Amino acid sequence: MCKTYDLKDADLELLVYLHCKGHFRRKDFEDGCYTYTWDNNRWARLVADGWIVPWRKRNHTDRLYTIYDVSYQAKFMIKRMYRIMLGEEDLPTTDRSKYYYDKSYTGKTTRKAIDLMNGDKDR
Repeated sequence: MCKTYDLKDADLELLVYLHCKGHFRRKDFEDGCYTYTWDNNRWARLVADGWIVPWRKRNHTDRLYTIYDVSYQAKFMIKRMYRIMLGEEDLPTTDRSKYYYDKSYTGKTTRKAIDLMNGDKDR
């Protein structure tokens, strides 16, 4: 998923954490970042790329903070990742797949592993 969607590993793990929390504040995001490598631009990058969206904007009279949620795109990616891990969906092997048609040695071994995993119907 990281290679397909151009995310870092820590970003993906953080999105899964925030998806499990439901609606969250920026403080919850900062608390979730303590276990990952420090990236000062992570919040701005995830918001700018559309992975995190405001669910309720801040109201200066009543509400003290904005509440966020992971975007539809992030929810779709996480659900797809779980479907692949549970064996309900095969890893893609089309021309558009970034990791399946990599020409390096690592790409070739990954392609072989994907073929074996997709061929195993007992998973």
